[in-house]
Amino acid sequence: MKIKTSGRDDSRSDQYRYPYEPTPYSVLERLAGSGYIRKSNCLLDYGCGKGRVDFFLSYQTRCRSVGVEYDSRIYKTVCENKRHAVSGSRTEFVMGNAENYVVPAEVDRVFFFNPFSVEILRKVLAKIEDSYYENPREIQLFFYYPSDEYISELMTVDMLSFVDEIDCRDLFDGENPRERIMVFAY
Repeated sequence: MKIKTSGRDDSRSDQYRYPYEPTPYSVLERLAGSGYIRKSNCLLDYGCGKGRVDFFLSYQTRCRSVGVEYDSRIYKTVCENKRHAVSGSRTEFVMGNAENYVVPAEVDRVFFFNPFSVEILRKVLAKIEDSYYENPREIQLFFYYPSDEYISELMTVDMLSFVDEIDCRDLFDGENPRERIMVFAY
């Protein structure tokens, strides 16, 4: 892929914004093979970090992707990756806070790997809903390794429907029930 995305970084994390940790490639392969993301889709990746999700999924599925990152230092890394990435033309990145980001009308797929607190998640979901009301369409949300707090919150959102669960436990040692991607839709 010609990108450098490995390594955890918690230098700017706090109680609201969680550390950068790349999504394992095996999980992204499972998602790419699920059929939920196709060439005609536009994926939004909250807390994109160094861009692994965006580059990989746009390369594998030919979708367009937009990554949002708040950490200026990590944002510089994703921009450097974009210069070298094989799928760079189908990806774009925005530096900013997720809760303030206006969701583009073409976005119909959204990826989360626990990038922030439930308080921020509520604001982000409101922004996604605003975009939905301005331009009604099916929007699918993918939550990898969801926390109990996230699941509890998602189950209270009237407009969201649970669609599917992509089991990823077989990709790792142990039987961690969080090793899954939960799919919801507006």
